[in-house]
Amino acid sequence: MESDMRARQLEVFTAVMRAGTVTEAARLLNISQPALSQVLRHTEDDLGFALFTREKGRLKPTPEAQELYPEAERLFGELEGLRRKTADLRLGRAGLVRIGCSTPPAMSLLPRVMAAFRARHPDIALRCNVAPVQSLHTMLREGDAAMALALTDQMPQEIEVEVLGRTGFCCLLPAEHPLAGQESIGLGQLSDAFVISYRNATRPYDELDRAARREGGRFEPRLEIDTSISAVGFVQAGLGIAVVDSLLPWEQFDGIEVRPLTASPALPLSLLTLRGRALSRAEELMRGQVRALLPSGLAPP
Repeated sequence: MESDMRARQLEVFTAVMRAGTVTEAARLLNISQPALSQVLRHTEDDLGFALFTREKGRLKPTPEAQELYPEAERLFGELEGLRRKTADLRLGRAGLVRIGCSTPPAMSLLPRVMAAFRARHPDIALRCNVAPVQSLHTMLREGDAAMALALTDQMPQEIEVEVLGRTGFCCLLPAEHPLAGQESIGLGQLSDAFVISYRNATRPYDELDRAARREGGRFEPRLEIDTSISAVGFVQAGLGIAVVDSLLPWEQFDGIEVRPLTASPALPLSLLTLRGRALSRAEELMRGQVRALLPSGLAPP
């Protein structure tokens, strides 16, 4: 029946079966009675058999129509669902947005972005995967994420990098640490301290090591971490001083003091996408939301 009855014919047939009269069916479809009758005649001509007989101003379904009707209702329901889906996609009301994120933007920028996006587009499904920076490239390449947020601008050529802004570094100290009395802390003051910070061969480590070398020293963490959030427990336990990004809202954690790093190097906050892959309308809306809600403390790209 799908090949013999076109979408408009299917719509008219089901409307007449539901309404029982041409007048009511035309009203339901918001078309004229002559236009509906013409579609109905063409449908019967195409099928090669009658669908209705006329009795006292009403349409009586033929046995053939009665047999077709359940299947027609099913197909019409699917057609209506398809129409709603395409309309939703066109208007950005439906779809799925998959976004990857490293920990700092996941705890600072992304919650506000998700909340604002959800308020505007409640029918769009959201999926977030928080992962280390080195995992985001794989997620984008394999389609597990359409976009990602990370504190880096160093990615393989197949990844498109849009630098949204730049943040610096800060120091997390135990509440009673002697350096907590200072307004800011320089890398040179940490030479004798137990430093907790990023492991070697990462973008944050490289920036901090270059900054230390400019001052004639080296940046040598005593405890290496992969994600900045993992430093909190160590600092709260009094183990040492953490040097971490300034993007994450560190003030929310009890038992630590936060001080800016003097002459801090910059760390880029970037939006990552797979080069050559077009974003869906829902994903484009998400990208726009990310751009619109950047943290106020970010420096220009």
